[in-house]
Amino acid sequence: MTTVDAPPQEVKQDFDPDDFRMTIGEHLEELRKRLIYGLVGLAVALIGCMAYCEKMLAILCWPLFRGLQKHDINSQLVTNGLTEGFMTYLQVSIICGLIIAGPWIVYQLWLFVAAGLYPKERKTITKYIPLSIALLLAGVLFVYFLVLPLTVDFFLTFTSGIPMPSRGGEAVIVETRVPVAFPTLQGDPSNPPEGGMWFNALQNRLKIRIHGQTRLITFGPENLLNPQITLDEYISFVLTFMLVFAVAFQLPLVLLALVRIGIVDIDFLRKQRKIVYFVMAIVAAVIAPGDVVTSMLALLIPLLFLYEFGIWLAQWGDKQRRAEQEQAELPAD
Repeated sequence: MTTVDAPPQEVKQDFDPDDFRMTIGEHLEELRKRLIYGLVGLAVALIGCMAYCEKMLAILCWPLFRGLQKHDINSQLVTNGLTEGFMTYLQVSIICGLIIAGPWIVYQLWLFVAAGLYPKERKTITKYIPLSIALLLAGVLFVYFLVLPLTVDFFLTFTSGIPMPSRGGEAVIVETRVPVAFPTLQGDPSNPPEGGMWFNALQNRLKIRIHGQTRLITFGPENLLNPQITLDEYISFVLTFMLVFAVAFQLPLVLLALVRIGIVDIDFLRKQRKIVYFVMAIVAAVIAPGDVVTSMLALLIPLLFLYEFGIWLAQWGDKQRRAEQEQAELPAD
């Protein structure tokens, strides 16, 4: 008597791959749809940013304003050209609009990409999207609250510390009476007279009343160098700083992706620490805007911590992947 072998059972899948296949026409239609949604969101963000650009400019200039106040330097920026103020206004509006609409644009891009991914691939990517956004915001906030104030203070301290050349002694005229004395006020007078002059100690500004309007008299330090900072140069400096640090703070996710793909392993990242740190120092010196001292160290120090965090994140992700594989291999009840 012979026994008939039962036919092998097909492996049951949780999804049908055919459900995730799209034709070229469907891909193009989905791309067009997501582009329209992304551009509409960008347009709304640009309109809002143009309406409140003055406040955004004030926020970006606040670290410089505090630094100038600290060193008793006239806290005003300079525009060299007739159109510089307006072009900077547009530049800040566009960049801030891109930043605000960035999550929405990335979300639309993700919906386009996710339409052709399997559920497991979607889960793997979406798990780390909040971390990527958090790291990006951490980089921007790190620049604004720590790097910019330190950098501004470093440059202003260096600039204001260079003395004026002397020819062997300065003449001192001894007088019993000061020719002109401006009152020092903790603010502006409520009704200043025409031609009246005073020093606003809160704003660190010398003011005069002319033709019914209050005007400023610019002044600088008594040293050799007098900082005249232009608006366009400073805004470009700040935005470059934020862009570099926002991208650099994605290092942990880059290491995680390299380990997950199989290009490097965790042991290799640990053994090559010294070489990686040396390379990071060179990269920080090249890409960091500003001087080679403050900006390089400000970028290098967090990169070292981010590298170690990336190793831990890759190790944690590897444990999670192994646990999922073991769970999938368990026989179903």
